[in-house]
Amino acid sequence: MKRIFVFLVCIGLTSCEYFNVKKTSFETILREELQTFNWKDVDTYPSFSLCDSLESKDDKKVCFQNTLTSHITEYLQKQVIVVTEDINDTLMLEFQVSNKGDLSLIDTKIDSLTKQEIPEIEAFLLQSLDSVPKIYPAIKRGQQVTTAFKMPLIIKVD
Repeated sequence: MKRIFVFLVCIGLTSCEYFNVKKTSFETILREELQTFNWKDVDTYPSFSLCDSLESKDDKKVCFQNTLTSHITEYLQKQVIVVTEDINDTLMLEFQVSNKGDLSLIDTKIDSLTKQEIPEIEAFLLQSLDSVPKIYPAIKRGQQVTTAFKMPLIIKVD
C-alpha cells in the first residue's frame, strides 16, 4: 500500500508541471502577428467621395480607378496636342496615395514614339493631378496608410 501511495505522490508532483503557464513575450506575439499580416492588401482602398455610396471593396476600387482615369483623360482632351504621326499607346502610370490623401505620380512607362511626338506628356499628367477631387486614403486595421498602385491609360491621338 505504501508503494502505491509513494507512486501516486511521485506522479502527482511531476504532473504539476502541466499546470504551469508559459509566459509569452510581447516580441514573440508581435513576430507571430507580423508573419500572418498581409502587407499588400488593405481593408479599404483609397476613394473619392463619389465612390463612398458603393458597398463592395472591389466596386470602390473600380470606381476610384475609373474616376481617376476619366479625370486625367478629360484634362488631356482639353490640351492642344499636335502630332505628325497617329498615336495609339497605353501608358503605365504608377501612383501613390499618401496617408493624408495626397496623390503623386511616381513613375510612368511611355513608349518612345509617344514621348517623341508629345514631349510634354509627363508635364500634362502632373498638371492633371493638381485638380483631382479630394481623395480619402486607404485604411488598414483602422489606420490611414500610404498605398501605391499601377494603372493603364490609353492615349489615342489622330
